[in-house]
Formats: sequence, structure tokens, C-alpha cells
Amino acid sequence: MSSNLPMTSAPMEGAYPVEHSDEVPLDTASIRPVPRISIQAFCLSEDTARIVEASAEDRRMAKAHVKVHMGGIAAAIDHFSQAPTPNLVLVEARASTGSLIADLDNLAEYCDAGTKVIVIGEVNDVKLYRDLMQRGVSDYLITPLDIYQLVGAIGELYADPTSEPLGRTIAFFGVKGGCGASTIAHNGAWAVTRNFKHDVVVADLDLPFGTAGLDFNQDPLQGVFEAVSTPDRLDETLLDRILSKCSEHLSLLAAPASLERTYDYGESAFETLVDTMRNSTPTIILDVPHAWNAWVKNVLVTADEVVMVAEPDLANLRNAKNVVDTLKQLRPNDGPPHLVINRINVPKRPEIKPDEFATALGLKTLVAIPFEPQLFGTAANNGQMIAEVDGKHAVAEMFSELANVVTGKVNPGKGKRSGLTKLLSMFGRKSA
Repeated sequence: MSSNLPMTSAPMEGAYPVEHSDEVPLDTASIRPVPRISIQAFCLSEDTARIVEASAEDRRMAKAHVKVHMGGIAAAIDHFSQAPTPNLVLVEARASTGSLIADLDNLAEYCDAGTKVIVIGEVNDVKLYRDLMQRGVSDYLITPLDIYQLVGAIGELYADPTSEPLGRTIAFFGVKGGCGASTIAHNGAWAVTRNFKHDVVVADLDLPFGTAGLDFNQDPLQGVFEAVSTPDRLDETLLDRILSKCSEHLSLLAAPASLERTYDYGESAFETLVDTMRNSTPTIILDVPHAWNAWVKNVLVTADEVVMVAEPDLANLRNAKNVVDTLKQLRPNDGPPHLVINRINVPKRPEIKPDEFATALGLKTLVAIPFEPQLFGTAANNGQMIAEVDGKHAVAEMFSELANVVTGKVNPGKGKRSGLTKLLSMFGRKSA
């Protein structure tokens, strides 16, 4: 783990960190840009709060979403006991070493896996620094801070080539054409942004017939086709240009939805696009078309999570069984796909009961969404999500639960985690 803690001019084993100078660095170009992450800071002093707020205005922090609170670690513990943690938490502390470690242990009870923590303190002690690093804290910065030190520390934290990519990919796949997988993917993405205020990119991979543009009421000129057609040119800058902004935290990479050309791609055609999105966005929703070819299989095999959507009939059950068996073989070290059963209780239609459907697959049903033609039809025709049409509807709550599960986040307000979950894993420390 690399530290951005300033060291003496002749660093050596056991050297103590020294306070940062207020001078502007000569080489500010070396400060790395910060990706699309959510940051919450809990400060004790007005000076530190002002530095954090000023850092949020820096051009290298343009993609990040920053919120500043007062109250230090105590306020952070109180806040996250009722809310999910962001990608990065900054906490300022003045407590003694023993008290600080105890406070961090308490904070860890509420942290989601993958959340990183930077501690800001006034104690210039290498033993404290090592203790914090050993417990999974990402960095320790000494006050007084300056903008360049803080932005540089965050940029280096997410630019570490040995760390895992920022983004989590979630592939939604319908086992039969027309089973509603795209609608569920889009509403799930919207629920993630609403629940966790994290940036999400929806990539509509159904190039000839994709509906994401319609569902989000967008008509972008560029999207997935431009990204996969020039993989050698694709980088975060180009990706930013072709993304369509749907809301503060949700962006769309739309499909052309045109039959002017054919879309015959090789197995690895979408790998560069997915890798680029993972490097800059916390959550990527992949709306995968109902097809079976080399690139579709590759997308499903390499995704962090797979959500399988089916309707409760025999053809869907057969297809779902094939998908489950294939993914089990191709992803032996991953869990099974999540099962969403869509359009249950259609009047006069013979159906397989959701529990029986899931049991036949050896799975548990994540959510079983009822047949609500008025609700879904209104949302589709208006280019809205279900929660925008009726936020109190039971289906909207189902999409919220779906978002919680597939992102691996803590349900807000459900109480703290087990004390057996250590700070080491909660703060996302890299394994040796």
C-alpha cells in the first residue's frame, strides 16, 4: 500500500512523517485526477472543512461528489449508522492513539466492504501511522492540510496500479426474449443512484433494438457503437464525451437502435469499454441482449454480478437452467446468478410458482415482480422509472431491494454490522 504521507528529505526505515508545507508544489501536473466517486468528509476544524470544500472545486475533482460535515469520527459513526457509506470517507481526529483506534473500530461496524478511509490528524507519530495502515486505513494526513496534498492523496489512492478497479459491473440478462430484463436493469440502476448517491453508468449492449434511450427519455447522438468501434481511441476522456447525462448520478451509454448496419463483434469486443468504465465509475449496469454468441458469453462470464431475469413458464425455466449450469461451469469461483422472476400473476395464464421455479434451479428468488401493466406501461410511455411514477408502490421497493443486494451495500437504517467483521475487511484493505 503506497502512502501519500510526506516524509523527510532522506527517507529511511523508521523515519517520521513531517508536516506539509503551505507552499504550492512546483509540479502540480503530477497530481492525478480523481474518478467518479462519492466522498464524505467529517471535520473538526473550520480550516480543514474549508480545505476539503476548496479541494472539491479543483478541476481534478470535477467528477467526484463531495459532502462536508462537522463533528469528526463521532459524527461519522452517527451518520453511517443510518445511511450507506460512500466510496471514500475522510475523518478528522484529535483523540489519543488508543481512543482513535477504538473510534475507528466502532466506525468500521457501519462501513460497506470496499469503502476507503483517510484519517486526518495532528499527531506526527510513525507508530500511529503504521497502526492505522495495518488496520486497513488507506492514508493518514497531518494538519495543516493544503488543497494539493488532499487532492493528490485521493488521486494516488485510486490510481494505485496494484489496487482493484473502482467499478463494479452488474450484467442483467433475460433468459427469453421479451421477459423484461432491460426494464429491470434500468429501474435497478435508477434505484442504486437513489439509494446510495453513487455514480452509475448504464450501457445498453442491445445495439439494434436497445430501449434504454426510450426508458430514460434520452436521444443521444453517440453511445455504445462509437465506443466499441474505436477501441484504440477509447479512454476516459472519450467516454465522458459520448455519455448522456440522465441525472446527477446516472449516465447512459445508449445503443444506436438502428438497422442501418449489422453488429457482428468478436469475443473481446466489449472488454476495452468495460475496463474503461470500471476505471472511472463505481457501478456499471450492463443491459445484455437476449442472445448467445461469443461476446455475450464473455460479458456474462467476466461481470462481477449476473442478474438473470425470467418469467414463470416452462420455456423460461428450461433456458434459465441452461444459463445457471453454463455459468456454474464458466464461473466456478463465483456465486450463482441472482434470480428475478418477472410478471407473476398474469390473469388466466398458467404459471410455475416462483418458489418452485427457483427450487428447480437451486436458487433463491431475489424479487418476484407482479404483473402491473398500468404501472409499467405508464412509466415506459413517459420515459420514467417506476419509482418516479409511484415511489410508494411495492414494485418500487422491490427495485430498491434489488439495488441493495446486487451492489453489496448495507441497507440504510438496519442497524450496525456484526462485531466479527473486522476493520481490515471493512476498509477494503488489499490482501497480501
